[in-house]
Amino acid sequence: MALFAVEYTYSEATVAARDEHRPKHRGWLSDLVDAGTVRATGPWVDGSGALILIEVADEAAARELMAQDPFAQRDLVDAVRITAWQPVMGVFNS
Repeated sequence: MALFAVEYTYSEATVAARDEHRPKHRGWLSDLVDAGTVRATGPWVDGSGALILIEVADEAAARELMAQDPFAQRDLVDAVRITAWQPVMGVFNS
């Protein structure tokens, strides 16, 4: 398994729809936290996006997983950047 940083970028145009669908989005994330797939998640303080750390087999699996996000399915994410990440120190270094 590999760790990936998923960065979401949001726009002002999707604020109302994200507010409406946030419970489903967070429920989906919560299930993935419980499964051990999502290691950490949270929005940028300025509201411009979010960071989701996931542990999956490879980048293809990461893209497939993120396509299942209720936000992604409703086109509420303006941009997604998925980057393999290798922590060397701290709580994610295992």
